[in-house]
Amino acid sequence: MVHPDKVVVTCALTGAVTTRAQCPAIPYTPVDLAEEARRAYEAGASVVHIHARTDEGSPTWDPDVFERIAQETRRRCPVLLNFSTGGLGPMTDRSEHIRRVRPEIAALNMGSMNYAKYSPRRKSFVFEFVFANPFEDILGFLQVMREAGTKPELECFDVGHTNSIGPLLDMGALRRPVQFSFIMGVLGGISASTENLAVQVRQIPQDSDWEVIGISTDQWKLIAGALALGGNIRVGLEDNFYLDAAGTRMAASNGELVEKAVRMARDTGREPATVEEARELLGVGRVWQDA
Repeated sequence: MVHPDKVVVTCALTGAVTTRAQCPAIPYTPVDLAEEARRAYEAGASVVHIHARTDEGSPTWDPDVFERIAQETRRRCPVLLNFSTGGLGPMTDRSEHIRRVRPEIAALNMGSMNYAKYSPRRKSFVFEFVFANPFEDILGFLQVMREAGTKPELECFDVGHTNSIGPLLDMGALRRPVQFSFIMGVLGGISASTENLAVQVRQIPQDSDWEVIGISTDQWKLIAGALALGGNIRVGLEDNFYLDAAGTRMAASNGELVEKAVRMARDTGREPATVEEARELLGVGRVWQDA
């Protein structure tokens, strides 16, 4: 759905695998994450996307850690919480934090794919694996989200993922209006171009909401495209460390990335949505009401 005057800005605070050796601003602990959430909120974000870490920086699905992150964040600001469910391991290990903490939104990967990073300098893959997200797991996550009253955010790495909603809607496992995130620039998924973003947008029901997630410095051209097309946007240290398209100015915080995105939005005549406006625009809290 196009919102010509408002834009929901999401900030992805940390991701699962990046380290402080790569970017010193990467948050690890619940307090670190909550402080970054506050900075993002104060800069204009209304949603924060969260992966949990141990205090040493390793990824974790421990519901206690997610609960502490939520508590620390809510002490500091009213931003909407969007928890990750994506990664390796059994679906049940990646859903208990949704059941217990009941975030407003949870990300849901919509299909399997090769997931890789290639180094032209080394002439080899930095990493590569099969990212498995079968329909059985997708249905399991949707059931947990329904029970928790959590809005699914459908993460689509390619056009086939976007078009996978049909059976889920027909079964009643997914409810309209649907919220999509188009992830672009991961090797194995759709490449990062404004033309491909327009293709993705053409696939979805007209009453849907969508945002773009650009990986690395391609993020900024995709943000510009999404703003022009009326979509929502996501920035943050999970996706991109840099304030410039050349990758020469590393951000000192998530707040700096949000500040740039907000400037871009206002330059196109779109104002960042407040938390309450984002809640209304995205239908948070309503999607399962009559289920």
